[in-house]
Amino acid sequence: MHQTTAQLGSMLGTLQTTPEVLGEPTSVAMVLALALVGCLLIVWWAAYSRPMHLALGFATTAVLWFLGYIAMLSPGLAAGEVLFALMLLVVFCGGFVAARMGVDANGARIIPFRVGFASATANVLVLGAFLRSNEDAGRFTPILYVLGLYGSSVLLAWLGGVVGKRGSDSQRRAPSPVGLFAMVAAGTVFLMLITGGLVTSYESGLAVPDWPNSFGHNMLLYPISEMTGGIFWEHAHRLYGMLVGTSVLVFFVVLMRGEKRGWIRTLGAIALLCVIVQGVLGGLRVTGSFTSAVEGASLAPSLLLAIVHGTFGQIVFALLAVIAVVTSQRFRDMLPRVREGASLDRAFTAALCVLTVIQISLGACYRHLTIPPTDGVKGSTPAWAMHSHLSVGVLLAIFGILVCTRAIGLSDGVKPVRAMGKALLMLFILQVFLGLGALVSMMMRKGAHIPTLEVILTTSHQVTGALILAHVAMLTAWTRRAFLSDATD
Repeated sequence: MHQTTAQLGSMLGTLQTTPEVLGEPTSVAMVLALALVGCLLIVWWAAYSRPMHLALGFATTAVLWFLGYIAMLSPGLAAGEVLFALMLLVVFCGGFVAARMGVDANGARIIPFRVGFASATANVLVLGAFLRSNEDAGRFTPILYVLGLYGSSVLLAWLGGVVGKRGSDSQRRAPSPVGLFAMVAAGTVFLMLITGGLVTSYESGLAVPDWPNSFGHNMLLYPISEMTGGIFWEHAHRLYGMLVGTSVLVFFVVLMRGEKRGWIRTLGAIALLCVIVQGVLGGLRVTGSFTSAVEGASLAPSLLLAIVHGTFGQIVFALLAVIAVVTSQRFRDMLPRVREGASLDRAFTAALCVLTVIQISLGACYRHLTIPPTDGVKGSTPAWAMHSHLSVGVLLAIFGILVCTRAIGLSDGVKPVRAMGKALLMLFILQVFLGLGALVSMMMRKGAHIPTLEVILTTSHQVTGALILAHVAMLTAWTRRAFLSDATD
């Protein structure tokens, strides 16, 4: 493992120039203090804001960050202008959807411009990074940035609300904000999994050598202009981690306010704890310990933690997906029906969850323990990691297709079970082809250059694996809710 880490570090050093650390790095104690203050402010804001405004605001922000991520790839002037227009349209659509919803589950009117305000507040997370890139910024520039962010977001959402109200004769009651926010939180984790997959595919996991700082900067203040090469992939992933942490923290407050069932509140607490643990795992994967050092003997990157981090993130995604299911109105209103063989279905779906986690872990081992080729040096992969991942993959595909077929054929008209079965079946088939494509593309690679096709296939294979685990977990939840093996079960 140490040899692999050293080779990766050497390769990254040849691909990019390490930015200069400006001033003394922020101490770990200071970072933790700032994080605590930030969390308290977020909790206070979430406790006094309308849950539906928060849910729609964070949904808008998640889409904005996705478009901004693509824009940072420098797709060209024309594409960049289109992406900027789409970002404005997204905020407009947030207000439009709010107006179309009319009133929330409690009968309170949803106010479109407050959705824009919630989105702007979430976007403050990256505002400092843009300010640090503006070398000519004056004393009042930060104030102008903040006013511009809030003003444009509120105005666009308000305009969307004005348009959304037209032609709408009836006011439809919106879905539960808790269930909607659970889907939004799961969506932010999914986006983070994509960025994390790209970090691994581009072999940029050590591009930023320190944590919780980034080259000595406060993570949220690291200049956007310096996010180039491998630094972009790694630091953007960190920023998405901040979005996930904020989203899940706000969701937890919303859950505590709107959900009375104790077991679901417990799931929410577990999800929040898991997100915190996942963030710590990601940081310690880079440094090996809590330190503000940027380089030297204090840093000890860990491949073991990289494997755990990659696997655990997908489990967190599946957990939030399950919370989205159990907080939905359909799940709450569903009346279980007696069906012979229901206990077998429960056992099958639970076993499929376990087998999927094992396969994801083996895939993480395969990716992180593979030594990539460099110019003149052939890469290598532990035989046990490759063969076990392939073997369990075949077993998982066969067993998964069996469970899916059973869910589709024996759903007894329960639409969620049937829908999950169909979606899973398509995902398993897609995953088989993506896995073969990723394997072939990695074996065909000869030098240090990473082909775009390999990045697409390997990242898609990893992300589809996360979708499979989430769908299996959701199918498990729906199966347990929908069917009873007998009248006393």
